[in-house]
Amino acid sequence: MTALIRKIHRWTSLLFSLAVAAIFAGMPVMTLPEWVYYLPLPPLAVLLPTGIYLFVLPYLGKPEGRMQAAE
Repeated sequence: MTALIRKIHRWTSLLFSLAVAAIFAGMPVMTLPEWVYYLPLPPLAVLLPTGIYLFVLPYLGKPEGRMQAAE
């Protein structure tokens, strides 16, 4: 399950980055319609919960016992 969420997060972040880069590249060339500026929002809505899950994931694991001293 975690591998799937990680893959979704990775590809969505690529899509989000491309959308933002395309907007910035298109701004000096021509006047963009207002709806174009909202294109990064759906990927951002996916990135938020998956990113929070991946951030919290290490803290949800089993607590590790004490480390034993080297002999």
